[in-house]
Amino acid sequence: MEKVKARTLSGFMELPPAPQQQMEALLATLRRVYALYGFAPLDTPAIEAAEVLLAKGGGETEKQIYRFMKGDSDIALRFDLTVPLAKFVAANYAELHFPFRRYQIGKVWRGERAQRGRFREFYQADIDVIGDGKLDIMNDAEVPAVIARAFSELGLEDFTIRINNRKVIGGYFELLGVRDRTTEVLRTIDKLEKIGLEKVCAILRDDCGLDGAQIDGALEFVTLSGTDEEKLAFLDGRAHENALLAEGARELRAVVEALPSLGVAKGNFAIDLTIARGLDYYTGTVYETRVNSHPEIGSVCSGGRYDNLAEYYTDRKLPGVGMSIGVTRLFYVLQQAGMLNPAVNTAPCDAIVLPMTEDTAFAARAATALRAHGVRAQLYTEQKKFKQKLSYASALNIPYAVIIGEDELAAGEVSLKDMAAGTQARYTPEDAARRIAAAIESRAGEKLIKLN
Repeated sequence: MEKVKARTLSGFMELPPAPQQQMEALLATLRRVYALYGFAPLDTPAIEAAEVLLAKGGGETEKQIYRFMKGDSDIALRFDLTVPLAKFVAANYAELHFPFRRYQIGKVWRGERAQRGRFREFYQADIDVIGDGKLDIMNDAEVPAVIARAFSELGLEDFTIRINNRKVIGGYFELLGVRDRTTEVLRTIDKLEKIGLEKVCAILRDDCGLDGAQIDGALEFVTLSGTDEEKLAFLDGRAHENALLAEGARELRAVVEALPSLGVAKGNFAIDLTIARGLDYYTGTVYETRVNSHPEIGSVCSGGRYDNLAEYYTDRKLPGVGMSIGVTRLFYVLQQAGMLNPAVNTAPCDAIVLPMTEDTAFAARAATALRAHGVRAQLYTEQKKFKQKLSYASALNIPYAVIIGEDELAAGEVSLKDMAAGTQARYTPEDAARRIAAAIESRAGEKLIKLN
C-alpha cells in the first residue's frame, strides 16, 4: 500500500504537547477573566447555512469563506464569531435577558493567503454586550476593562488600549467637507512615517481632491498630540460646530473617564484619533490594543460599538459593543518573540508514579491518592529500566517522580524525587500528595507571559 505523506496544510497551527499546554493556559485565563465580569459562555456551531453567514457578506467575505455543498445544503464554516452571535440573538430573542453578555472562544476559518503570523484556521476570543433598543455607554468602558484585566492576568503589562469614536471622526470630517473621502484620507495620512509629509500632502491634494485648508485640518486632527484631556479639550472646542462631533466627544469622554474606576491603569489606555477601524461597521467607540515593547506585533485586540447587531435577521434594534482577541496570532507572536514564561509548567502531569516491582496495586493507590489532592498524576507501568523511566520523566519536564521499590512497598511509603533539585525523601502517599499540592500552589502565581 502506498503511504500518504503526513503533512499539515499551510495556514493551520498544530502544536506539540508542551506549547499546547501554554495555549491551554492562555485560553483558561481568558475564560476565567471573562466569567469574572459576568459574561456567559456561548458555543455556536462551526458550520452554518451559507445564507446566514453571507447575509452581510459579499466581496472579500465570499472569497475567503470555506463553502461547500452537502447533499442539497449550501453550508459554510464560520469566518468570525460575531455573525453567529447575531444569528443566535435574533433566533433566541424571546428567551434572552438584556443586556445579553456573552463570551465565546472558538476556532474560525478564512481561506485567505497564509502568511507569517496569519492563519486560515485560528482561535478568536470575543466578548460582547448586546442591548435591546438601547445600550448604556458605560458598557463601552467596561469591555476594554475586561481586556486589560485579562492581559494583566496573563502577565502582559506593557500594553495600551487606544480609543477613539467613529462619530468624532465622522463629525470632524463633515466639518472639513470630506466625509465621503474619510477612508482614503485616513489611509493616506497613515503613510506619514513611511513616505513623509510632502508626499502625503501631494496625495491628499491630487488623489483625494482636498484643498489646502482641508489638508491642514485633516493633518491637525490625526497628528494632535498631548494628554487625553488636551485632546478632549480640542474636540470640545469644535463640538459646537457639528452635532455628530459633539455626541462623539461626549461618548469618548465618558469612556476614558470611567476606565480608572474600572481598574484600568492610566498607562494602559489613551485616546488615539487615528483609530478608524471598521468604517462601514462600527458606529461609536472603537479600540485597538498594542504591546508597547513590540510594536511590530500590531493590534492584538480590537473592537468597538455597533448600532444594530442583527439587522440582517430581525427588525429589532440590537446595539452592541465588543472586543475580539486573535488568540492564535497572539500566541504565535508571543512564542516567536520569546515572551512565553519558561517557568510555567508545560508537563502533561505534576508527578509520575514509577513502580519498580511487579506489584502495581500499591502504585495505583498512590496515584489515586495524588489525584484526590488535585495533583495530576501519571501511572507508568511500562517494563523499562529505572534510568529509562527517569529519562522519560525528565524529557517531559515532569516536576516530581514518585518511586516505589521493594523497600517502599514493604513500608507502605513512596520516595518522592524533586526532578529539578535532584533531592529525594520518603513519605506516605498522602504526605507526598500534600507536599506536591503545596508546591504546585506556591507556583500558581507564575504568569504565562514574561517580558524581557
